[in-house]
Amino acid sequence: MIPSQICSVLQTLISIRQPVFLWGPPGVGKSQLVAQTAKALDLALVDIRAILLDPVDLRGLPRISADGLAIWCPPSFLPHADETSRGLLFLDELNAAPPLVQAACYQLILDRRIGEYRLPDGWTVIAAGNRERDRSVTHRMPTALANRLVHLECEANLDDWLVWAHGAKIRAEVCAFLRYRPKLLHDFDPTSRAKAFASPRSWEFVARILDAGPRQDALEEVLAGTVGPGAAAEFLGFLNVWRELPTVEEILRSPKSAVIPEEPAACYAICEALALKAQPATFEPLATYAQRLPAEFGVLLMRDALAVDASLSNHPAFAVWAQANAHVLV
Repeated sequence: MIPSQICSVLQTLISIRQPVFLWGPPGVGKSQLVAQTAKALDLALVDIRAILLDPVDLRGLPRISADGLAIWCPPSFLPHADETSRGLLFLDELNAAPPLVQAACYQLILDRRIGEYRLPDGWTVIAAGNRERDRSVTHRMPTALANRLVHLECEANLDDWLVWAHGAKIRAEVCAFLRYRPKLLHDFDPTSRAKAFASPRSWEFVARILDAGPRQDALEEVLAGTVGPGAAAEFLGFLNVWRELPTVEEILRSPKSAVIPEEPAACYAICEALALKAQPATFEPLATYAQRLPAEFGVLLMRDALAVDASLSNHPAFAVWAQANAHVLV
C-alpha cells in the first residue's frame, strides 16, 4: 500500500483500537507514517525500540507491599492511566527483537496488559519492522503474535513523498530530480552488498546535507555515501543543469521572454522551483510561463501550484490557462 492509503487505514483501525503491524523495506518511511498519523489525529506517541528491550523490561521491577506481596512496578516509558490520555504505543523493529521480547509483547498487544500493567483505554498498539527478504536483522514472528495483528505492507510512492516533502520544506532540486528519475526514490536491492542506497529517508538526508553547505570538492563522495554512487552521480549531473537555469525571480519578472529549457530534466527543475513560489501575487506570470512550456510540463506546473495553494483555482489567470489547454485537460 502507498503511504496515503496506509495513513487512511491506520486512522480507521485506531478508531477501534486494532493492533497493526507495518511491514516494509529499510528507509521507506514506516516510522514517519506512524508519527504523521499521530499528529493528524492529535494523539500522543510513545516510540519504543523493541530491539533494545530485554524480556523483563516491559513488566518492570517487583517491590514488596506492606502485606508482604510482590507487586510489579511497570516501566515509566509505558503510557499510564489518565482520563484524557489518548495515543499510540509504537513498537518499532518488533520483529528484530529476540523471540523472548516478542513473546513478552503477546499479552500487551492482544489483551492490552502485561502482568499488573494495563494499557489505558485511549491508546492503540502499532508495531513495525523490515521484511525477512530485506536481509535486515529479523527474527521470524511467532504465529501466535502474528495472528494478533493486522498486517499492512508499505511501499514508496513519489506523489505521496512529494506532498510530504513540500510540507517539510525539502529542497526543490531534490524534489525536481526525483520527478525526473522516480525510480530512484527507493532503489533498494537486498542482494546488493552496497552500504548506501536511495530511499525516501536517504533523500531527506541529501536535502539536509545540501542545506548545510558542504564543500563542493567533497560533495560527490558525501552523496555517494548517502544514496549510493549511481544515484549520486545522476543527481550531481542534474545539479549542473539546475545551476544553469534562469532563476525563479527572472522568470516571474519576464514570463514572456524567459528561457524555455529544451531538456526534460531542466523542465522538471523549472516546474518544481516555480510551483513552490505559487501565490496570488505571482500566479499570473507563473501561468503565462506555464502556457509557453511543453503541454505536459505546463500541466505539471499548474497542478503543483494548486497543490501549494488550492485557492489559486479561482484566480482569473487559471481560468485563462485552463481554457487555452482544454484539449490537454480532457
